[in-house]
Amino acid sequence: MATVKQSSGNRWTSAIIPALLIHIPIGTVYCWSVFKQLIADQLHVSASSVEWGFSLAIFFLGMSAAFAGPMVEKDIKKSALVSMICFVVGFAGTGVSIALGFLPGVFICYGAIMGVGLGVGYLTPVKNLMLWFTDNKGLATGVAVAGFGLSKALASPAMEWLIGVVGLVGMFYVLAAVYAVMMVIGFLLIQRPAGWSYDPVASHVSRLSILKKPVFWGIWMAFYINITCGLALISQEKDILHDVLQALPRYAALDASDFAAAIAGIIGLVLAVDSVFNTAGRVGFSALSDHLKRRESVYQVIFVMSIAVCALQMVTGSIDNALLWAVLAMLFLVNAGYGGGFSTLPVLLDQHFGTKTVSTTHGLTLSAWAFAGLSGNQLASFVVTHAPDQAHRYAALIPVLTVLFVVALASITAVKAVGRRGMK
Repeated sequence: MATVKQSSGNRWTSAIIPALLIHIPIGTVYCWSVFKQLIADQLHVSASSVEWGFSLAIFFLGMSAAFAGPMVEKDIKKSALVSMICFVVGFAGTGVSIALGFLPGVFICYGAIMGVGLGVGYLTPVKNLMLWFTDNKGLATGVAVAGFGLSKALASPAMEWLIGVVGLVGMFYVLAAVYAVMMVIGFLLIQRPAGWSYDPVASHVSRLSILKKPVFWGIWMAFYINITCGLALISQEKDILHDVLQALPRYAALDASDFAAAIAGIIGLVLAVDSVFNTAGRVGFSALSDHLKRRESVYQVIFVMSIAVCALQMVTGSIDNALLWAVLAMLFLVNAGYGGGFSTLPVLLDQHFGTKTVSTTHGLTLSAWAFAGLSGNQLASFVVTHAPDQAHRYAALIPVLTVLFVVALASITAVKAVGRRGMK
């Protein structure tokens, strides 16, 4: 297998731009909160019942990525096409299911079919970027994966506007058409560098042999915990902010309707800034990894930072004492680490298993995302619901996350020690 460096223009049109055209559409999966209650209202079911649509989408994302690695390795055009078809059909099919009042259709289309498009599409551009940007692999993958994180900030207001103009079902149809165009262009543009050819012998790797390596499971565990903790905190974000703002003197005397109107803009702004931190983390941490001897060091920074901001909350009681600055620091920095964990993963796997098999190893590790998608929200809900003191239920979640981050730090530190010894 040979890799020939190309001009910057070719790198953009063959790698970066198609990666963004694929990742920005599929990143709208994180816009679920924009319309989930509307789906529940239109189908006359509980919001908790509808919530399975998102959980299934993340589960199928991770599991399809786990099995799509060899296909992406062999034929990037095919994987880009499969991603586009599954994502667009699933997204449009969700609109059809809502129009028919068929809740299982939402699970099938948004959860299963679209979920497969998410997983294959997420995996498709990664190795391609690493081949085109051999000297800055972390930065290249970070920029593309940033499109997945930034998508929420871009799509949420568009979805709100479309729902107001064409209705909920119409929004799904319009965006399905827009995303189809974007992903088709991405499919047409994406290509491997000249001089690269698929070598079935060199590119083949036994999944079983990877799964037998302790290093793989150390990375998998650290990645899984980072996502689980991120989703656990993100899922409770609005409620945490609601309680903190309600305790501030300027809002304490307001009745429920006035208070809701007063804080709506603040919460919207915080969620938008969250998306910025998530995106900045994806670019910043992966770019940082290019300048460090060991890629594991970035994960150590992420986990130490996350432990520190969680410990700050426990020491100051920021949620219960309405210390908004400390709460925002925790939300923003955990979000940045959450995004950075995704973008740094491919280059970390490249360091341990090599570029030739990164599509397969990356896909297998993304299975952690599937399980974290099922466990993150549920963990937070369980802790909050069963907190012995319901007046401080959200504060009860933070010590649990802190312990998990400590476990993740220990796991990635062990991986780093093994890597230093040259044991794979």
